[in-house]
Order: sequence, then C-alpha cells, then structure tokens
Amino acid sequence: MKESNKDLDAMDRRLPRVVRHLREWRARHARIVYGQVLRGVSYGVGSGAVSLLVIWYETRR
Repeated sequence: MKESNKDLDAMDRRLPRVVRHLREWRARHARIVYGQVLRGVSYGVGSGAVSLLVIWYETRR
C-alpha cells in the first residue's frame, strides 16, 4: 500500500532531525571508538610479539 502524503510529510520533517542526531552522536563517540581501535591494535601487536618470543625460545631449545 502507498503511504499518504501526510505520512510522507512527517517523515520529511523527521529526517533532518535524525541525521543531526546521528552526526552529534558520532562527534561525541568518535574519540571513544578511536581509543578502542588503538587499544585493540596494541593488544594484537603485543600478542604477536609474545608469540614470536615463544617461537624463538622453542627453536633455541
């Protein structure tokens, strides 16, 4: 079924508000997301370094 023009007008008015809300959310949370990505990368690098040390130790034994 097709929506009435009244429903479409309401959606047209709501869309800019939703877009603005999403932009504000992204601005508030961008630093948090960046920090989490950086933490994940550092954990991965640390895990890789420990793995390399273990492999090196095992080959020297």
